Amino acid sequence: MTELGLPRPPSRDLCGTMLVHRRLLNESMTYRARRAVIENRALQYETGRRAPGRTEVVTIPVVVHVVHNRALPEQNIGEEQIHSQITVLNQDFRATNPDVVKVPDVWKPLVADAQVEFRLATRDPNGKPTSGITRTVTDEGDFSWDDAVKASATGGSDPWPSDQYLNLWVCQLRGGLLGYAQFPGGPPQTDGVVILHSAFGTTGTAAAPFNGGRTATHEIGHWLNLYHIWGDDDGACTSDDKVDDTPNQADANHGTPNFPRITCDNGPNGDMFVNYMDYTDDEAMFVFTRGQATRMNACLEGERASFVVAPTDRVPVTAAAPTSTAVPEMVRPSPNGEVERLLHDSERLTSEVLNDIRAAIGMVGAHPGG
Repeated sequence: MTELGLPRPPSRDLCGTMLVHRRLLNESMTYRARRAVIENRALQYETGRRAPGRTEVVTIPVVVHVVHNRALPEQNIGEEQIHSQITVLNQDFRATNPDVVKVPDVWKPLVADAQVEFRLATRDPNGKPTSGITRTVTDEGDFSWDDAVKASATGGSDPWPSDQYLNLWVCQLRGGLLGYAQFPGGPPQTDGVVILHSAFGTTGTAAAPFNGGRTATHEIGHWLNLYHIWGDDDGACTSDDKVDDTPNQADANHGTPNFPRITCDNGPNGDMFVNYMDYTDDEAMFVFTRGQATRMNACLEGERASFVVAPTDRVPVTAAAPTSTAVPEMVRPSPNGEVERLLHDSERLTSEVLNDIRAAIGMVGAHPGG
């Protein structure tokens, strides 16, 4: 333990997203079917058979669930630390982060503005004003990637409806785990992102080398359907991240590599270790590519379309368990036909999502026992 009872920062960046993904694949035929539909849509966007309809920035409401042990008050991180993380996310997903200039010249044409921003929610699920932050005292010493932190029954905090909010849980994680996310297509009651409190934001308990807020950038990348850049094939060079403009690489990179780092015969430029979806230290990652932005667009106009068509104000809804069905929201009149455009987009995206869901149901019906 370090001063103030804080855990030592992990010596290695560790993400549990693929562990969750593989567990869900094994447990649920429905998840497997939905993932197949989501991947088919992503492929259509990547190959140009389907074009993004979104031309404007989408702002995603965020609720931060701070789950802290009663004996370690420093885990109850302050608002400044939370706001610092939101700032980092908005810079990273808009390619306005100051360190983007460090991207090697050969990859600078690939730097992408994902046109995604984040803000703390201003209305809770009942329509009441909120800071976008919840605080839960727990007797649990730490949590893992088993989703226990996502439910009050297991010492954590219940999520807000996952089609209306990005749920971020901040807590103490065990085993050197920095965070994990759930890919789109999973159960709504566990949808969201979990981050180690000392790898969250840029101040407070955030500890080097993971005090640049990039763990949340990485995990939200997963939440928007990005894979690890090396394809999680244990160095075999046989799998990749399903994005054309990110070079295939053998395995995760750590620390702060020097350019070029060549693996998988990917010379002369080598691994794109500056990518947010690698495992390098926070100070060494600074970019999403155009291909990754296209893949995120496919997700935002598919499985997560409720965030694209949703305006900023929420109507009161029953504070019950999250549902995968989008909740209608208030639309404020605006100039230049904005209401008409929103309604048109909502109808189009809803129709596409329903078609995808029907396809997923058909796949499940063809494979009994899921």
